[in-house]
Amino acid sequence: MEIIKEFYNQINSLEVNMINCMFRLILSMFLGMVVGAERKRKGQIAGIRTFALISMGACLAMLLSIYVPQVYLGLKNGDPGRIAAQVITGIGFLGGGAMIHMKGAVRGLTTAAGIWMTAIIGMAVGIGMYLCSIGATLLILLTLVTFEQYEKRRKLGQESKVLSLTVDGIVSDIEPYKEVLRHHNVHLSTFYIEYDYERNRTDLNFVCLAHAYTNLLPMLQGISNVGDTLKLTLSSQIDI
Repeated sequence: MEIIKEFYNQINSLEVNMINCMFRLILSMFLGMVVGAERKRKGQIAGIRTFALISMGACLAMLLSIYVPQVYLGLKNGDPGRIAAQVITGIGFLGGGAMIHMKGAVRGLTTAAGIWMTAIIGMAVGIGMYLCSIGATLLILLTLVTFEQYEKRRKLGQESKVLSLTVDGIVSDIEPYKEVLRHHNVHLSTFYIEYDYERNRTDLNFVCLAHAYTNLLPMLQGISNVGDTLKLTLSSQIDI
């Protein structure tokens, strides 16, 4: 019983020691892994290892911020938050690298926000806010998992889609295509047309906004029936 009490006192000590240092690093690693596992489930590049390292790194920076004035300047001197403050700024570069920029679209914002939040959790663990850190991790999972299901049910948000098709013959009127898009509640942002008079073909590219989590297969069937369609492609990335 005395051992448990001593361990509890050590991990909650205001001074940095080997016991609370290792405990906080392990806890920050575990919390980072939990968030990273959810991101990996969604197919993101940043996964378990990345989030674990980010959380541990931020935790270690926080421990270092406390340890330097503790050892070299005295507990009442220096600024324990000076080193840790740079983590918030520096982690933004790593979050920016997690985002994929395309023509007219940005992907990975949620992962970038998760990276930033995980770093803050690591800092909170480093300073000894254990319950707050665990609660913040649970709230992250609530946001990423539960709210995603809510968005799917409510069909919230819009995604940029590119509809590319090749039609036999020269298309002089795209109004029938617009009518199909309107029927399926798909907004046409812009379009591109290329005529191939040598082979008597028309290439059409429609840049659209569609509700997220919507089944677009019926719309594709309607588009293909408008003309003599030779090829039809739907992409979520603007690559034309």
